[in-house]
Amino acid sequence: MKLVLLGAPGAGKGTQAKKLIEKFGIPQISTGDLLRAAVAEGTELGKEAKSYMDKGELVPDSVVLGMMEERLSQDDCKNGYILDGFPRNTAQAEELDKMLDSLGMPLDAALSVEVPTEDLMKRLTGRRTCRECGQMYNIYFQPPAEEGKCDKCGGELFQRDDDKEETITKRLEVYQEQTAPLIDYYREKGILKTVTGTGDIDEIFQNVLQTLDAG
Repeated sequence: MKLVLLGAPGAGKGTQAKKLIEKFGIPQISTGDLLRAAVAEGTELGKEAKSYMDKGELVPDSVVLGMMEERLSQDDCKNGYILDGFPRNTAQAEELDKMLDSLGMPLDAALSVEVPTEDLMKRLTGRRTCRECGQMYNIYFQPPAEEGKCDKCGGELFQRDDDKEETITKRLEVYQEQTAPLIDYYREKGILKTVTGTGDIDEIFQNVLQTLDAG
């Protein structure tokens, strides 16, 4: 199974990716992990990426694709892979397709996890974190027994800056502008699969397997 995962922030892609990894024994490849590993190992591409990161600039697509090509050439990708966080736009998707074709590892499907915007906002803006132990809550879905207080250690719960409504709204706008067009791109290629990302996690996973004909 060779898969790219799509979905807005908070859609639950990561959770479903973990379950797919466990079931099929294939690696999840995220650009963040690739960059961190390459920089830590001091590879040629890692050094190049670091030079951009040190200046606060985005790492060019060509460098990211080079890292991805190296990663996909490793033995654990022979039976498939799950790409998460890349491509982020159609230009990257076109370059990715060329690279995958050259490796003889084209995508089987692009899976879009779809969640209504209202639910995404509740999932993301409802997050609260304990200052003491780091335990996470959601005031809408998993509230603490006592408002503002951690069940585990009694610590104060707070809302991180990147979980505040204006930040989340901006992230969702960026997703719609840049990444949502990928859905049309993969639909035109005939490999788009969609699944609703609301409800019980295990039920969503069963729907994922049925959608991918992989049960």
